[in-house]
Amino acid sequence: MAEPLKNLLDGSQVDAMAAHLSRVCHEFDREAFVARARPGLDALAFKARAMQLADALEVALPADFDRAADALEASLAPVTAHDFDEPGELRTHALGLAGWPVWAMGEYVARRGQDLPDRALAALHALTQRFSAEFAIRPFIVRHPARVIATLQRWTTDRSAHVRRLVSEGSRPRLPWGLQLKALIADPSPTLPLLEALQDDPSGYVRRSVANHLNDIAKDHPARVADWLQRHLPEASAQRRALLRHASRTLVKQGDVAVLAAWGLGQPLQGRAVLRVTPASIRLGESVDLNLMLVSTSPQPQRLVIDYAVHHVKANGSSSPKVFKGWNLELAAGEHRAMLKRHAVKPITTRTYHPGWHRITVQVNGQAVAEGGFMLG
Repeated sequence: MAEPLKNLLDGSQVDAMAAHLSRVCHEFDREAFVARARPGLDALAFKARAMQLADALEVALPADFDRAADALEASLAPVTAHDFDEPGELRTHALGLAGWPVWAMGEYVARRGQDLPDRALAALHALTQRFSAEFAIRPFIVRHPARVIATLQRWTTDRSAHVRRLVSEGSRPRLPWGLQLKALIADPSPTLPLLEALQDDPSGYVRRSVANHLNDIAKDHPARVADWLQRHLPEASAQRRALLRHASRTLVKQGDVAVLAAWGLGQPLQGRAVLRVTPASIRLGESVDLNLMLVSTSPQPQRLVIDYAVHHVKANGSSSPKVFKGWNLELAAGEHRAMLKRHAVKPITTRTYHPGWHRITVQVNGQAVAEGGFMLG
């Protein structure tokens, strides 16, 4: 069994932070830091551990934020000492701090640096190259939006891919685990120039963030993303097409007509579809097989995006659909094609299953074409 993720922030990381910060800052109160950081740490969830370490930094670092930021920066591992594509790959070592402890350092900057935003942003520029400051920068966007957006615009050309990625990831309206940026949820206009500057970034790490940011926007402003595709998809490079396809995933699943049209998928199926679901009855933890037969009546090939929605039964007897990815394919003229997808009905933390008839609908290019279902006992 894999070790719990939260154990990446344990007592050994407390000791490492204490050692490196003591090494670079004579004002750092090592004893106070350890006394605040260690008690009850093992019982806490992952994010709560990072917040407790930030609490400990607040009692141990100098009261003057500028000096405290100097200490944080001096304690970091050299940028040249590592090369990473995901923040979780970083680890603290003999030369300085990197990886998950830097999450707590960013939280400290977010708490204590609001009155000195320029100094705080400089600190986040350093921190994000050793982990990620995507959570820490968000309170600054809320409190100092114009100043931070202007800084992010400059950072779109930063030499570090990790800084450029922060431009997109830190300003995502609905970043998981992060503070929601309600002003940007309401109006994403300020970040669109940032994304335009980064969508052809040489780093795949940066481009994935841009795709996820656009997908966030799609949840609240689908027409914005449809317009983006109309402007940026024609004659796009293979890399940009991959980014835009990932950015379109939610709207494609939802069958958004404008987005499907942008991808050349706006035409309904010419032909018929038959769905057979087996077995007819299962229990929680088991699976059903979705047997789909497509029959083309078109004289031309058809490009099809096929998804399926499971209409989960709710406690009150109504149902709520959840769309799952099916197939992307080209159906030849007159072709008959049989396809199989196994769908597991297993306990997960984000869904409560209730017994009853679970309807399944198959949608082709956003349009429902067949349905079946199963009884969950």
